[in-house]
Amino acid sequence: MKDFTGRTAFVTGGANGVGIGLVRALLTEGCKVAIADVRQDAIDRALNSLDNREVMGVQLDVSSRADFAAAADEVEARFGPVSIVCNNAGVNLFQPIEESSYDDWDWLLGVNLHGVINGVQTFVPRMVERVKAGTQTGGHVLNTASMAGFLSSGSPGIYNTTKAAVRALSESLRYSLLQYGIGVSVLCPGLVKSVIYASDELRPDALKGAMKPVDAAAVERLQGVHEYGMEPDVIGTRAVEAIKANRLYIFSHPDHKDELREVFDYVLDHYQDYPKDPGFDQRIAFEKFRYDAGAAARKKSLAAE
Repeated sequence: MKDFTGRTAFVTGGANGVGIGLVRALLTEGCKVAIADVRQDAIDRALNSLDNREVMGVQLDVSSRADFAAAADEVEARFGPVSIVCNNAGVNLFQPIEESSYDDWDWLLGVNLHGVINGVQTFVPRMVERVKAGTQTGGHVLNTASMAGFLSSGSPGIYNTTKAAVRALSESLRYSLLQYGIGVSVLCPGLVKSVIYASDELRPDALKGAMKPVDAAAVERLQGVHEYGMEPDVIGTRAVEAIKANRLYIFSHPDHKDELREVFDYVLDHYQDYPKDPGFDQRIAFEKFRYDAGAAARKKSLAAE
């Protein structure tokens, strides 16, 4: 998708961090942009900083399917059909899995993974239907994952899990939507200048029952670290450039390339040369069909860039 002018974009988590960077970059390209965020005060501040362009705010808890559908209807009634969807909202808990509760899982899965699923399920069928009807050409879905989707450590365990799932979802969606001319990208940033370190402030009361006490000193340390994160506007600009190029993976931070190569080599080193087991030849013959289909999808995806 090369021409953004006049298109409607919907950005979740759009009032801060990567989200506001995406909003500004899309507005610069001539889009009408809806800022969706759970914090009305943050939406108001964002709107006040965007003084001269077509932009609106909509308060949204991305974990709610009903609220997502209502927000989509509200935006499309005002700005017209959404053809650029940025599923960007995310929260974090900086703790290992063994110290986490079901409430912790439900909160992060609800925002980081189900929020992306809800965005896809809400908007993609509408986009596909308009393409089939000839009323829309192209479109794009950008899902924000993280380098944590590739580079896992002991903490934050749940966050890593959600971001790896978003990465897999995006790659699968990419291949299935190629036939409609709708692009899909997964944004994998590193450290960002944002307030994700203060995610606990957004935690819903219903999921606080098994919540650990907030470590104020740790939050303060994380705030200092995030001050050195990449500026959201830099990420937004790089993401829009990648959408124009229809790239599947968007690596906004160049500082992880060597580490990623080490991780892939580490994974491959775990393969063992086992002897053939019963059924090996038949299984390999079946797997060839899967491999050929995957190779064809990757080739078509690359050709679309």
